[in-house]
Amino acid sequence: MASKFGLAGGIPERRVRPIWDAIDSRQYKNALKHSTTLLSKYPNSPYALALKALILERMGKSEEALSVCLNAKELLHTTDSSLMDDLTLSTLQIVFQRLDRLDLATNCYEYACGKFPNNLELMMGLFNCYVREYSYVKQQQTAIKMYKLVGEERFLLWAVCSIQLQVFYGHGGEKLLSLAEALIKKHIASHGLHEPEAVIVYISVLEQQGKYGDALEILSGELGSLLTIEVDRLRLQGKLLARAGDNSTAACTFQKILESCPDDWECFLHYLGCLLEDDKSWCNCPNGEPVHPPTSVEKLLHASEDMFGSRISDASTFVQTLQKDASGVPIRGPYLAILEIERRKHLHGRGDKERFVDALVQYFCRFGHLACFCYDVEAYLEVLTPDEKMDLLEKLMKSSASPSMGQTKSLGQSMTLQKMGEMIGNNYKLPAKELEELAVKMINMYFRSLPLSRDLDPQETMHGEELLSMAASVLIQLFWRTQKLSYMLEAVMVLEFGLTIRRYVSQYKILLLHLYSHLGAIPVAYEWYKTLDVKNILLETVSHHIFPQMLTSPLWAELNDTLKDYLKFMDDYFRESADLTFLAYRHRNYSKVIEFVQFKDRLQHSNQYLVAQLESSILKLKEKTDNIEDEECVLESMKFGSQVLELASESMCKSLTFNEDLQTRPWWTPTSEKNYLLGPFEEFPCCSRQQLSGHRKSWEENTQKLIQKKCLLPRMIYLSIQCASASAKEKSEINGSLSDSNFSLELKSLLDHYANILGFSLNDAVEVVVEVSESRKPLEAFGLNMIDWVNLVVFFNAWSLNCHEALPGGDGSGPAWHIVTSVLEKCILEKVKITAPLVCSPGGDLPTLVQLIAECLSWHSLVLQSCIRSSYPCGKKKKKSGQADNSSSSVSHTIRDSVQSLCGILEVVVKRLREEINKTEDETLDLSLSSLETGHYDGVGRVFYAIKDFISSADEVELGHRISQALKSWSPAEVGRKMVNGQRKVLLEFLQMCNSKMKLLVALKQQI
Repeated sequence: MASKFGLAGGIPERRVRPIWDAIDSRQYKNALKHSTTLLSKYPNSPYALALKALILERMGKSEEALSVCLNAKELLHTTDSSLMDDLTLSTLQIVFQRLDRLDLATNCYEYACGKFPNNLELMMGLFNCYVREYSYVKQQQTAIKMYKLVGEERFLLWAVCSIQLQVFYGHGGEKLLSLAEALIKKHIASHGLHEPEAVIVYISVLEQQGKYGDALEILSGELGSLLTIEVDRLRLQGKLLARAGDNSTAACTFQKILESCPDDWECFLHYLGCLLEDDKSWCNCPNGEPVHPPTSVEKLLHASEDMFGSRISDASTFVQTLQKDASGVPIRGPYLAILEIERRKHLHGRGDKERFVDALVQYFCRFGHLACFCYDVEAYLEVLTPDEKMDLLEKLMKSSASPSMGQTKSLGQSMTLQKMGEMIGNNYKLPAKELEELAVKMINMYFRSLPLSRDLDPQETMHGEELLSMAASVLIQLFWRTQKLSYMLEAVMVLEFGLTIRRYVSQYKILLLHLYSHLGAIPVAYEWYKTLDVKNILLETVSHHIFPQMLTSPLWAELNDTLKDYLKFMDDYFRESADLTFLAYRHRNYSKVIEFVQFKDRLQHSNQYLVAQLESSILKLKEKTDNIEDEECVLESMKFGSQVLELASESMCKSLTFNEDLQTRPWWTPTSEKNYLLGPFEEFPCCSRQQLSGHRKSWEENTQKLIQKKCLLPRMIYLSIQCASASAKEKSEINGSLSDSNFSLELKSLLDHYANILGFSLNDAVEVVVEVSESRKPLEAFGLNMIDWVNLVVFFNAWSLNCHEALPGGDGSGPAWHIVTSVLEKCILEKVKITAPLVCSPGGDLPTLVQLIAECLSWHSLVLQSCIRSSYPCGKKKKKSGQADNSSSSVSHTIRDSVQSLCGILEVVVKRLREEINKTEDETLDLSLSSLETGHYDGVGRVFYAIKDFISSADEVELGHRISQALKSWSPAEVGRKMVNGQRKVLLEFLQMCNSKMKLLVALKQQI
């Protein structure tokens, strides 16, 4: 081949090396210069062309790069086949991949393999292409060819992995798995197996077929000896035994693991589950999911009382042995195991509450200073009644007083006690005054802990850091209970104070992000989100903290950046994820092959990824609504909305994954759609596991409905424009393909679907809208879906312009225009009336008002623009004649009235916004801070003053230079000013949007 004997793609390597050196150092202009020189000497070299294409692609010249690649591909098919080598093809593949033309790379390799059917390098390159395309059948076929060619074990396992992927994502499971098993058996008979991963793959194939006995036989035989790590081999053996139903032997196997790894908590749960024969995780949970103990007594009833007593006694004896062996070693597993055993006794009706509480107290004495204590015992508190929980808390407080305990451990126990009080709901029962004292107590504990952190690096976690977030949480509870805004502002001050001392506390930033969002200072929330430095996969799990707020704000530039960053990461990952998969093949880590593909599939079905794609399309449409020609260009780039419809297919919506880490959210907003602070105070702990699970389930269901509605919008906008345009013409054939009747029929079908998602038939939905427009029903009839209802009536009006059906409440098209205008007016003016001032009424209706203008009114303005453009194509009024059509005149009058009404509505909004914006910064700042200053004596502001008093009396020698300087730099006025400016920026952006709409409507009035 041409790549041998010092040649690179048929060219001496010394001539190619300067080009690669320039590419590696990103000197692309220099690399292009070398490439041009090389091509002058080797004009018919596919490799020289491939290098030039690579350089052009790196320079951002995609079209030129593709053209050069196609020339190279053509040369490969027509010139001397000796110039066709893996180096040339792999270089072309890199470029084709970055240009999203993997099909062309595959075509090149397929042609090369046809020319050189026995060339292993080329066949591996072709296999790589199929890996990138996720063509599992072709992967299998190519791997089999390589295996037959050289008989290597690795190529057989490549084929088997490809078969397993077909089973996971295709059909013919049993037959394909039987084929994989037969291939491995045949290879073992002739060559044996030599790699540990090969044994694991073989066992996984048997396991997929339910042949657990055969798998155990392999594991205990000669092949099992290839698994040299004993613990891993025992884990696999225990899993197989449990799935085979041999619980007693499985329990013995897990017991052996625990003897060498006593802190393996998951292994202990499996041990206890197999011992008691209640472990259903093997058959109910997918691999990789966390294992949880049973929560209901029904799962344990099949065991006799004597059997249960004997086995649970054996478990207790074994755990005591583990504790003795682990004495002096700081591990939690053997001690937490006692709690689990007592819990299982309770589930079986044989529990001793006093003994269980004593076990909890003992666990607290040993590990209560650790931050993980509350997480460890959370599940076990569910065994206790509310009164028993309070008794437990009292016992924990008594047991915490130990003079021999060090200062750091004492602080840790004190923090744990405060968290336990919140976890069991004690804080919700305290009077407001005691809650204030509790917050002050936490702050003072934090102050006393600061000297312990004086010598720590700024990026190290400080002692007592959680106390500030706990104090802020108490203040938020006070706000929820009393609705005094000062408590929320005080919480903001506490968290900003904490970040002044140490800027790296993500917990503070997340809490602040949500508080500023609630206060309407979205720009400040966005800035704190950016300081979290969310990158890579965290964009998928963490961006839910800011994403929903940005979607309903007028900060379109920031929203666009957020969407771009997220979509870029996802698209880049999907483009490059196959590299990891092929790397796993090359390094013979076959379990990772399956894992990487499954992870990619999970991300591809991410609800957030789908929502981001939809919202990105809708944002482009919202940005261009003031010019119908620009809007039509955007729609054309989306295939007139069809592309978005295809994106959110029914199968896709049913297979959505939800990867957001909701555990990092504050207690008052467990999901993006739930905010306790917007409702009345509830005297119960709102963070129980059952409630969180219920909120998550509701959020997931509502997200699916949201996606179904959002994906219809672009197509309905396009069809509405076409229907409105057709209504003003006597005869029309649009794009030469669909007539106005076709558009009307399709829009009617989408409206039916849209209404069904809202839970109504279209006729019933229109009846509701008509009744609201005529004030026969209040706006509350729309529920929480006001935007969806107003969108429905906007698009319904567009459809009615081009149909001859009688409308509920009237006939013809006139009533539909009136209905839209009336509903928009009622909704917008209602929100204007209750939206104000932000600093006094956080969490108000400004986001809904923004959506009404940015979406509903904007879509309606497109319908108006379409009608006027079709009626007055030159932008001028038609001269009236004696034979002027009365119907046309009536429609023009109706449109004029609608435009006039919308202008009046926007004038009210603009006036309201200007009143807020025209307030001076100092005036607004004084309003926000005065409540903290004047409320010191009635409870509000006690924490705020405690911070000020501490700063004024801080000792630099005791605290250290860094902390002392940070304390001096803290400024409440700057915090307040930042919040006020953030609120003002939101209003200014919204005002700019409203002025833009006003300008459009004024221009439309002049055309009529």
